[in-house]
Amino acid sequence: MNSSPIEAVENAVRGALRTAFGEMDEPLDPQVRPSGFADFQSNAALGLAHTLGRSPRDIAAEIVAALQPCAEIERVEISGPGYLNVWIADEWLSRRIVETPTADEAAGDTVVIDYSSPNVAKQMHVGHLRTTIVGDALARIHEALGNTVIRQNHIGDWGTPFGMLLEHVIDVGGHATGSYTVAQMADLYKASRQRFDLEEGFADRARGRVVKLQSEDPETIAVWQHLVDSSIDYFTETYGVLGVTMQPQDIAGESSYRHELDEIADELTAKGLTKVSEGALCVFPDGFTSRTGAPLPLIIRKSDGGYTYAATDLAAIRRRVSAFGASRLLYVVGEPQHVHFMMLFATARAAGWLPEATRAEHVQIGNVLGGDGKILRSRSGETPSLASALVAAVESAEEQLREGDGPVDDEHVRDDARIIGVGALKFADLITHHDAEYVFDIERMLKPQGQTGPYVQYAVMRIKRILARAGEGAPRDAVVRIAAPQERVLALRLSDFERVISDAARLSQPHLIAEHLVSVAQSFNEFYDRCPVLKAETPELRDSRLSLCGLAAAQLVKGLGLLGIDVPTAM
Repeated sequence: MNSSPIEAVENAVRGALRTAFGEMDEPLDPQVRPSGFADFQSNAALGLAHTLGRSPRDIAAEIVAALQPCAEIERVEISGPGYLNVWIADEWLSRRIVETPTADEAAGDTVVIDYSSPNVAKQMHVGHLRTTIVGDALARIHEALGNTVIRQNHIGDWGTPFGMLLEHVIDVGGHATGSYTVAQMADLYKASRQRFDLEEGFADRARGRVVKLQSEDPETIAVWQHLVDSSIDYFTETYGVLGVTMQPQDIAGESSYRHELDEIADELTAKGLTKVSEGALCVFPDGFTSRTGAPLPLIIRKSDGGYTYAATDLAAIRRRVSAFGASRLLYVVGEPQHVHFMMLFATARAAGWLPEATRAEHVQIGNVLGGDGKILRSRSGETPSLASALVAAVESAEEQLREGDGPVDDEHVRDDARIIGVGALKFADLITHHDAEYVFDIERMLKPQGQTGPYVQYAVMRIKRILARAGEGAPRDAVVRIAAPQERVLALRLSDFERVISDAARLSQPHLIAEHLVSVAQSFNEFYDRCPVLKAETPELRDSRLSLCGLAAAQLVKGLGLLGIDVPTAM
């Protein structure tokens, strides 16, 4: 990957620092950032003033004197107390923005991404939106960089909660139908919960059903399989509406590890990592304590002999490293699970299942809030279903489309409403740092202004209309000549795309791409408002600006695609 403008400036200033001052105890930081007074500004001289005991302006003068001539930088000036203002060379920038991004030569990781993870026999709710689309965006980004991506949907399909559900289903005879809708499964679950709490004898039978499930009693397994299959059909349909790449073959639920749990416990014990505490088999990884300061246990097997989520998660780590060859593990899971994952990673490393060379990361997901600033709830007090949120967003988008002045094609309006509505939901989530909370507000998400999906989509539509008016014969690959400040700003934004993608993958932060797309859309709109394209002063300038328009559109479309968002035919 070629250097972006900011990386080119960082490299040039870092080299000048070494030339002027040699190697120092602390790494020399070029401290480069975008500037309103130049293309970039370096504050390196101010940072070194205290260390060297000299005037920042004198240090800045030495840095400038030590800068080696390079194609990327046009000029450098000292301003204020010792800032370095840096301008990128027009000719280099013109070449840079037309270079075709390629897969990173350093790519080659096998990245296993654990995301979505809904529960069998339950509706996906708004909380699943974040884990699903953040994980899916990371999968798309890593694939674009040339990494091998293995998606894993660790669905909740085993354990104690199924006892009451299975016992109720068998009681009412509903399992004979063989399949269920998600609404039917939700009703069955609620009814089983009520019976478990109120009906004498049912709780004991439900616990007995758990034993039958774990011992793989044929009747119990058959009913369980019907519920799992129906749930997978529902998940797959939801992923299709949402436009994510998770497929049924990516599912590796809790049940898929059930035959490995005895081995997990035995191996941990053989390596001297376990202790029995109050009848439970536990690991006490170093550095984890309770609020009282007592060692915090990672419970592997409960006192009743049942295995925990921790045992299943350890089995998953072992499989993902040994069988899949993972060099990086990403767990896109809610923030409250952070301590659990840190304890898991520590235990897996101690057991030898997670080598030091394999990175394991918890991509923490923040809560979705309602307008009151609290975790989003429906009027009934439950978290709204994901399906209802998608329907509301698409209906709102369709209403906006039908309010326009032009003729309405029902089929196109419905398709475009889905693209805009679902895209708005996803973009609002993805432009938020994954561990931050945000307020779920469909009206704000669908606004065509601000940091929204429709704003970026509209910029693409605007460019496409310009290119269409230019006609089929208009060149799209003319040399870009930077003739106005707005062209320079847009070109700088476009030339930074590869670096942003790389950073998003390295840091597991897809919001960097969403923010970049907004900045490109803003820069394009400022360029178009101030720089005539079709009525440019000369044919050469017209061709140059058309080429710049085409580059901007292509980058916006590609960036939206990395986030799993399409572009409508009309807005």
